[in-house]
Amino acid sequence: MVLDKFIQWAGIATFAGLTTTSVHAQKQPNIVIILLDDMGYGDLSVTGASGYKTPHIDRLCNEGMRFTNFYSAQAVSSASRSGLMTGCYPNRIGFSGALWPNSKTGIHPDEVTLGEMLQEQGYYCGAIGKWHLGDAPQFYPTNNGFREYFGLMFSNDMWPFHPSNHYFNFGNLPLYENNQVIDANVEPKDQEQLTTQYTERAVRFIQSNKDRPFFLYLAHSMPHVPLYVSDKFKGKSEQGLYGDVMMEIDWSVGEVLRTLKESGLEENTLVLFTSDNGPWMTYGNHAGSTGGLRESKGSSFEGGQRVPCIVRWPGTVPAGTICNQLASAIDIWPTLAGLSGASLPSHTIDGVDILPLMRNVPGANPRKYFLYYYQINSLEAIRNERFKLVLPHPGMNTDGCVPGNDGKPGHTKGNYPFPFALYDLRNDPGERYDVQSQHPEVITELMSIVRTTRDDLGDELTGKPGKDRRPIGSVQ
Repeated sequence: MVLDKFIQWAGIATFAGLTTTSVHAQKQPNIVIILLDDMGYGDLSVTGASGYKTPHIDRLCNEGMRFTNFYSAQAVSSASRSGLMTGCYPNRIGFSGALWPNSKTGIHPDEVTLGEMLQEQGYYCGAIGKWHLGDAPQFYPTNNGFREYFGLMFSNDMWPFHPSNHYFNFGNLPLYENNQVIDANVEPKDQEQLTTQYTERAVRFIQSNKDRPFFLYLAHSMPHVPLYVSDKFKGKSEQGLYGDVMMEIDWSVGEVLRTLKESGLEENTLVLFTSDNGPWMTYGNHAGSTGGLRESKGSSFEGGQRVPCIVRWPGTVPAGTICNQLASAIDIWPTLAGLSGASLPSHTIDGVDILPLMRNVPGANPRKYFLYYYQINSLEAIRNERFKLVLPHPGMNTDGCVPGNDGKPGHTKGNYPFPFALYDLRNDPGERYDVQSQHPEVITELMSIVRTTRDDLGDELTGKPGKDRRPIGSVQ
């Protein structure tokens, strides 16, 4: 989109004017991204969690910046991760939904991942945890910018123990180290150790690479169902198994922070903590909390895509600050490119450089709009700094539906027809009150962007193919 390209250029120009001298005068910062799976907006102490505490994540907030209007790239796993890894809306690069085991598609070799971009700038890159961008060899992390990998190639529920496996027919769940399967059949007792194993690997990675710039991508498999926890935290929360799992993940964050400090890297490391999408509310007591936002994972309403994001970088990100400006996971790519000295790719990306926001620069506001795409390529909503315009679309509706319990999913209303509506997110983050009759000028503004977007990225709902979309990678 012409508008997005202008905003992107303006953000990078602002960054260059503010930081060219300071960034290149100091050692390249290490980068740690901690990504959770299906964590909701309300799942941290600082956002209202009850029955358990997250003191180490709270410490990240106290020592860094918390974003209150931060969005995952899409409200489902593979699509969301593709946006984080490439700086693009997932539908621009052919991604939708969650890839299944033995998928014939995955990340395209022409896309430039965070690992590839940072490796070109001299970073040693490692990925730990859930990948979910394709499980054929050409899609492996080790073939897409990461020198090391340990984890699961897809979701931890894609295995024979899935409660609906009679329908899905999932095979065994394999655990990988680099490009080799080291456990062909992960079982429940193994999942109990996953968070601990990921954490131990992360600690080892930091210690082994403390004398060179590194990028660690730590993508936890939980709190996605099925939930498992080690004996260290079993029964420790007042909220049951979900609280236990969140407490163990918080411990993991604490171990990463401790290792950075003990290795003398705390001051020169950017740590970013977020989630791939909102909670899977149909799983009831095994799901997290949206903090009062509408709907959840699998929906373009706020509960599906507005997620916690915390950034700490001592000396650069002011401690104890809150950013209310609009930002997204697709903005991480150009932000890290800017601070590492990398150039933008020759193809279109959709992210903008948000380092001015992280620096708390007065007046900084690099992202003006955010697009909510879902399904294959359906534009379901758009928002600006204050208002969100919901476009007519069918979707999942959980209103009045009884959630599941103890690992079993409940029911939802599929293909529910959501009407055209305008919500004032400043006053109504729960998206309850349609105010389109009061703000016709806002609808005119947002619909102008919608028309431009449909030409550029397409829209399945209105039969627009889009002129600047790229294919997903495929197995030949």
